[in-house]
Amino acid sequence: MAHTCGRFFSTTTRHISNSHTASAQEACTEISARFGNRPVSVRKQLFDSNQLHLLNITLNRTPTSNEAPPEGTPIPPGYHLVYFTPSIIESELGLDGTDRIVNPLSPYTRRMWAGGELRWTQDPTALLRVGQTVQETTHLLSAEPKKLKTGGDMLVVGVEKTFENDRGAALIDRRNWVFQKEIGIGEGKAPPPKPQEKDLPSGDYIRDFLQTPVTLFRFSALTFNGHKIHYSPEWCRAVEGHRDAVVHGPLNLIYMLDLWRDTAKKGVAEAVPKSINYRAMSPLYVGEKYRLVLGKSDAEWKAEIWDGFGKCGMKGTILE
Repeated sequence: MAHTCGRFFSTTTRHISNSHTASAQEACTEISARFGNRPVSVRKQLFDSNQLHLLNITLNRTPTSNEAPPEGTPIPPGYHLVYFTPSIIESELGLDGTDRIVNPLSPYTRRMWAGGELRWTQDPTALLRVGQTVQETTHLLSAEPKKLKTGGDMLVVGVEKTFENDRGAALIDRRNWVFQKEIGIGEGKAPPPKPQEKDLPSGDYIRDFLQTPVTLFRFSALTFNGHKIHYSPEWCRAVEGHRDAVVHGPLNLIYMLDLWRDTAKKGVAEAVPKSINYRAMSPLYVGEKYRLVLGKSDAEWKAEIWDGFGKCGMKGTILE
C-alpha cells in the first residue's frame, strides 16, 4: 500500500501569522526547511497490467480488448506516469483540484507543470516491467522565487522521484512545478480571443493531434489528477483565463516519447532513451489541432509541439 506522512498536509496551506501571507522568499525558505534532506514520501506499488492496458487504450495504441499485457511486459518510456498517483481525499486537494503534498505556503498554491528530465537505466534487465513491485522515493530538490513577465511573484519548485525495482534504480524523474498566487472564482481575467490560425510546421517526423474531452478525462482518471484546468471549461474561463480545457503536459511528454520509440527504434518494446529534457512553453487546448515534430541532430532528437496559431507548446531533447 502507498503511504505518505500526514504531516505533509498539515502545513501546506497555513499562514506565517494570522495577518500575514508568505512572500515568495518566505515560502521558498519554509518549504525547504519543511522537507530538508528527508524524503517527501516513500511508496511501494505493484505495477499492474490493467493500468498499462488502459493507458494504451486511451492513447489508441491497442485495439479494444479485455486482454491486458502479460507479466514482464516493459513499461514504455513515460508510461510510469499512470502509477504512484496521489492518494488524497478530496477535502485535502487545493482549490484548483491539485494535490498539496509539496505545495508552498499560501498564497502560492496555483500549480502548473513546467517541465523536467527523465533518465533511464540502460541495463535491459533492470527496466520497469508489469508485475514488479516498485519503490518510488520523492525528494525536494529546490525552491526558488521568480518573477512573471507581468512582474508578479511565482515559485519554481523542483522534485526528484526515483523508481527502484529489485535490480536498483530504473528511472529518475525530475519535475519542475510553477506555483503562482491562488485566484478565487470571480477574480480571474477573461480569456483572450482565439488567435488567427497559421500553418503547422513540417519536419522529419510529424504526428498530428486534436484532443477530445474524453481523452483528457481518461488521462486525468488514470493519473488520478483532479486539476480542474483539464476538465472544467467553466473553471478555465472564469478563473484561470484559458479559453478551454488544457491538454496535460505529461500526456504530451508521453506523445514525444512514443513518436521517438515508433520512429528511431521501430517500436521495439524495450527501447528507452538515456534521457529526455522537456519544457512546457504554452498551453494547448482541447478541440484544437496541434502537431508534434521530431528530428535528429547527431546523438540528439529534438521534439517540438506546435499549436495551430504559431505557438510552441512544448520542447524536448531526447538523448539515445
